[in-house]
Amino acid sequence: MGNSDSKLRFRKAVIQLTTKTQPVEATDDAFWDQFWADTTTTIQDVFALVPAAEIRAVREESPSNLATLCYKAVEKLVQGAESGCPSEKERQIVLNCARLLTRVLPYIFEDPDWRGFFWSTLPGAGRAGEDDGDDEGARPLAESLLVAVADLLFCPDFTVQSHKKAGLDGPEDMASLDSCEYIWEAGVGFAHSPPFNYIHDMNRHALPLFTSLLNVVCAYDPVGFGVPYNHLLFSDHRELLVEQAMQVLMVALEHDLASTCAQQPLEPTAPSVELEEQEPVGPDNLFVNYLSRIHREEDLHFILKGLARLLSNPLLQTYLPNSTKKIQFHQELLVLFWKLCDFNKKFLFFVLKSSDVLDILVPILFYLNDARADQSRVGLIHIGVFILLLLSGERNFGVRLNKPYSLRVPMDIPVFTGTHADLLVVVFHKIITSGHQRLQPLFDCLLTIVVNVSPYLKSLSMVAANKLLHLLEAFSNSWFLFSSTQNHHLVFFLLEVFNNIIQYQFDGNCNLVYGIIRKRNVFHQLANLPSDPASIQKALQRRKKTAAGISRASSMETVSMEGSRPAIPAEPGTLKASLAATPGIEKLTERSKLSEDGSIVSLQERHSSQPQADQSANAGAASDTESNSGRDNEDVFYCKTETARRRMSSTSSSVYWVPTPEWVLTWKSKLPLQTIMRLLQVLVPQVEKICIDKGLTDESEILKFLQHGTLVGLLPVPHPILIRKYQANVGTAMWFRTYMWGVVYLRNVDPPIWYDTDVKLFEIQRV
Repeated sequence: MGNSDSKLRFRKAVIQLTTKTQPVEATDDAFWDQFWADTTTTIQDVFALVPAAEIRAVREESPSNLATLCYKAVEKLVQGAESGCPSEKERQIVLNCARLLTRVLPYIFEDPDWRGFFWSTLPGAGRAGEDDGDDEGARPLAESLLVAVADLLFCPDFTVQSHKKAGLDGPEDMASLDSCEYIWEAGVGFAHSPPFNYIHDMNRHALPLFTSLLNVVCAYDPVGFGVPYNHLLFSDHRELLVEQAMQVLMVALEHDLASTCAQQPLEPTAPSVELEEQEPVGPDNLFVNYLSRIHREEDLHFILKGLARLLSNPLLQTYLPNSTKKIQFHQELLVLFWKLCDFNKKFLFFVLKSSDVLDILVPILFYLNDARADQSRVGLIHIGVFILLLLSGERNFGVRLNKPYSLRVPMDIPVFTGTHADLLVVVFHKIITSGHQRLQPLFDCLLTIVVNVSPYLKSLSMVAANKLLHLLEAFSNSWFLFSSTQNHHLVFFLLEVFNNIIQYQFDGNCNLVYGIIRKRNVFHQLANLPSDPASIQKALQRRKKTAAGISRASSMETVSMEGSRPAIPAEPGTLKASLAATPGIEKLTERSKLSEDGSIVSLQERHSSQPQADQSANAGAASDTESNSGRDNEDVFYCKTETARRRMSSTSSSVYWVPTPEWVLTWKSKLPLQTIMRLLQVLVPQVEKICIDKGLTDESEILKFLQHGTLVGLLPVPHPILIRKYQANVGTAMWFRTYMWGVVYLRNVDPPIWYDTDVKLFEIQRV
């Protein structure tokens, strides 16, 4: 009965607010207290009892009343932060005010005339040390709100455990409280984990300080003691806090790229958090500055292990189905990992200095493979590929990939015995050949990653080698090459991969060398690609047999890893958020080469095989020859590319592009085929001879011969290793911003804070 009465009183207050056309005085406490003095108002109650239409009505018809409601609610939060909320009634008032503001704020932001409202001043809210009686120089309403909330997040016996014994010395003085003594979890800058109290966790629902957020996320272990089905038997109150801490942290780390060059002194750092003294990354964002200055090995280890543990959680397998808890916030984890690597180079180098980087790589490849057919998860695949592109620009990443892969994560890919490099190649091949069509702009990125690591790959498996050759065979088809201004760049990337491995890792890569010998016709056809007008027209008119002759490389490839399931498209009705355009590879990376002394020299001029900026023409996909669906693989290959080409040409008849002999010759003459042709010239006669002399029919004998062969002195002079390192740019900054907010929106539907509002963050579509 009490709960029902409180809802009626709250609803009555809302109705009074919407029907009062005259301004209600701010001093009328009896009226305003109706909104937050009740002790039983939940967040669900607030959303149900304060309809969107009534908030808009107050905004339009009684704007002063809406303004006063916000002022009074913020004022209550400020008072609670100053007093420390010693009583249960004060804590309830603070929570009710926070819930009411959560409901009202979106409708303030959807009206351009209200955009500046939170930069107005809270009456009488002077800054610390200033005369409160003078509104000049007073805190803006937004600052008052955020400062109060930040203080409340470290309020003893409300959101943190008090250090004082019960009943002694009275409530703690908030003015003299050192929040660094109340960090929520052990980790960076804080050695002792405080007692667990889920009530305190439930009260933390807004912007806290950087270290608490980071430690709560990285210390979280959803498996706990590993008791089967424990997540079904016990409520995990910490999970919601971790998820919200993750989202607040990644939003707080949002950084304006245009301001990265500006410099400004930092505010003093709390003594208990040891951060490196260096120039700040940005002028205003202390979260970014604090993150960029973490440098102690134990702190870096704590962060990396925590993120790796959480990213690997959905991959865990047991003999009991659904017996382990699966977290759902892996997209937020990937954004946080990206920001850590991007803003803190010491963290990036720490990740790459040991095999621990593979604990990040394997989950990312799992997510990429699992999401490849689901257009609602295109953003997830982008962030995963961007992370791998960033890592691949460092030599150590390529070196670490040589570690044998034995984890056997359940993935819908061919079974193989090999290294983490093989896993990367096989997953990338699967994405290209059987992924969603919207992934085509990422082909350049995927192959750039393989190019970056190729000089360090000591031994590709037969499965991975055949996958790379399969891609070359598909991409070098004359019809595909002549269909777009961009498609030949994919061939350049693959030839660069082969050249790097032959020149720098010939020993140990007999599988790839054998594959090149078997597929030598592909290279000869490329070298003799016809460029006369008649041949170009004939190629473009050819619809069938686009990828003729491509077959399974091994019977092993019909077997997928144990426990795997095929990637499936999004369920009908699934929501997806719009994304900014993906920048071209030439904007994502800067080119440099590794000189003989090991130093990196930047290359400013454009390379002959570097893709151009025209992303609209970057269409095309290899056929999925491993599909058992019964569909004509050549038709699939044709449809994907032709559809994109027609879409581009239909935009404007004046920009319709036709390949010419001159255009073909400009890039055909630069195909880097010399090294491969020399290899074939030397090895093919030798292989044919031993096959005839010994009557060999078993490829293992041929592999053994190649394994002990050498091309020292027979190949051209090794070319310099070319590295394409990720570089920050406005395009990716915009992409990350839209992706991040899309994730936050779609992951927060209860309560539906932004639902049915006109706030333009991004576009939401149903798949």
